[in-house]
Amino acid sequence: MSKATATQEKTASEVRTISVSFSGKLDSGELCTGTPTITEVTSSDLTLASKAVSTEILVINGVSTPIGEAVQCSVTGGTAGTTYEIKIAVSTDATPAQTLYGTIKLKVVSDTN
Repeated sequence: MSKATATQEKTASEVRTISVSFSGKLDSGELCTGTPTITEVTSSDLTLASKAVSTEILVINGVSTPIGEAVQCSVTGGTAGTTYEIKIAVSTDATPAQTLYGTIKLKVVSDTN
């Protein structure tokens, strides 16, 4: 399973979009497809919505990620001082199709930081 290289951060009241690249796991010419499954591992404090494969070029951690090679979702909620683990599963358009997995960490900080 892939892990993101850095912990992402948001304040407790922010609505943030997280983006995760799968470029390094895809075969040549392969793209992510369908609606990814994105879940919080340890609690139900976060609301994860608008789960989708990227439809535009994204810059993730300073790297340009082509259309269809990343997944995104919006995140709300969380308790300040808590770091959450989020699991991602996404299918590909390969024949036969693959299912790729990844995880990221999301740290929620106080709104006053």
